Amino acid sequence: MQNSNSKWLATVASIWIQCTSGATYTFGIYSATLKSSQGYDQSTLDTVSVFKDIGANIGLLSGLLYDAVSSSSCFGSGLLLVYVAGAVQFFAGYFMMWLCVTGVIDRPDVWVMCLFMFMAAHAQTFFNTANVVVAVRNFPGYSGTAVGIMKGFLGLSGAMLIQIYHTLFDGKPTTYLLMLAVFPTVMTLALMSLVHVNPSNTSNDKPHLNRFSLIALIIATYLMIIIIFQNIFTFPLWAHILTTTFLLIMTLSPLHVAFTAQTTEQQQQQQPEPFPIMEPLVMTSEAQDEVEMNLLQAMGTINFWLLFLAMVCVLGSALATINNITQMGESLHYSTAEINAMVSLWSIWNFLGRFGGGFVSDWFLHTYGGGRPLFISLTQLLMVVGYLIIGLTGNLYIGLVIVGVCYGSQWSLMPTITSEIFGVKHMGTIFNTIGAANPIGSYIFSVQVIGKLYDKETQARGGSCYGLHCFMLSYLIFSVVCVVGVVFSFVLFLRTRGFYASILQRRLKKLQGW
Repeated sequence: MQNSNSKWLATVASIWIQCTSGATYTFGIYSATLKSSQGYDQSTLDTVSVFKDIGANIGLLSGLLYDAVSSSSCFGSGLLLVYVAGAVQFFAGYFMMWLCVTGVIDRPDVWVMCLFMFMAAHAQTFFNTANVVVAVRNFPGYSGTAVGIMKGFLGLSGAMLIQIYHTLFDGKPTTYLLMLAVFPTVMTLALMSLVHVNPSNTSNDKPHLNRFSLIALIIATYLMIIIIFQNIFTFPLWAHILTTTFLLIMTLSPLHVAFTAQTTEQQQQQQPEPFPIMEPLVMTSEAQDEVEMNLLQAMGTINFWLLFLAMVCVLGSALATINNITQMGESLHYSTAEINAMVSLWSIWNFLGRFGGGFVSDWFLHTYGGGRPLFISLTQLLMVVGYLIIGLTGNLYIGLVIVGVCYGSQWSLMPTITSEIFGVKHMGTIFNTIGAANPIGSYIFSVQVIGKLYDKETQARGGSCYGLHCFMLSYLIFSVVCVVGVVFSFVLFLRTRGFYASILQRRLKKLQGW
């Protein structure tokens, strides 16, 4: 097998694309420049930000495009279309914003700027869909771990891009906008030809996937330390250069894992295949077990709506929390440095959830044969604790760690469960449709719950609000909502328990050569 056709090299290329795709997480860097250059008030800037969230979470078009090209006879070239579609939107969105901010073109209407922001954020769904679905296809026996790795690096990408900003463009957010237009686009176009489906020997994938996971954990720990120190001390330029250089070196390290895994796989393929006569029988059994639903078929099932409603409860309330960290911190008398640290560290807690949700649920599935939806219930129960800590004690440090980890875990659990229950063929469309629960829930809980209740408290106190009472009722409501989400996800667990215990276990045994 040629190295260029290796699923391991494809995994590395996907990781690197994910590492440059999280520009939506860095909106805070250039938002002030966008506001001042365009003459926006805070409400208008928030409107532009809403379109960022919508674009990053409405991935139906990317899923439909992936489904269309993957069903064609030229899958490899078709996959490139998904990346190109994302790259064009990424470049066009950020480049047009840069032209507006620098005054090269006249100030556009607000709706035009919202369109630019939507395009830039929407590109992320194309990269993410291609990388996640290819990972599931390449590692069907450990799809949770593979999705966790992809989602985890996407979660870290914002913090990584911020480090590059501090090193190269500190104090120059306008230039950073131009970098966002060029750097991720060039990286994607350069790497996309390496990403393809090649589900070769899967019996010894886990050790190599564990090495990718270890690298992700090391990078996350490193970033956490750097973020903490940057919020305590003022870094000189040489310190930024040094820390970013180490970060880039660590980001290159997955390439060594890929070469090692590819060498091991080639050596195994040179050995004679034992009992080749049994393969047709196994494949026949496997084919009979396959479940492949399209979006409309999936939406006609109870399982789809149980998963969707559970996601509305957990994703919406958590996103409302992150959107209001600054406001809550000020009301609870946290310092600006403390608030900035909590905002920066959210990406780390988010990563730990994304990575841990896939890794731990894979371990549970392989060890005990338990259904993966159980972990949605468990993380939602834990999120109830986090919300009660925030609402009743005002301890944002502990509360945000719990909420961040639980929120992140949904982004590896939900796509993996989608591929297992509804099949891989139309996975991109289905999990992106379920992902729409994020902006829907965010609107409900940010605007209709936190927003209205906070405004009511401030009006009653002359325009400002300080203390636990400002957000207590909101977080008690969030706790109740998550309990409702637990009910939805636990019913899904009960309904799919037999599936995970029989059909999926037979697939895993086949993949592992049992």
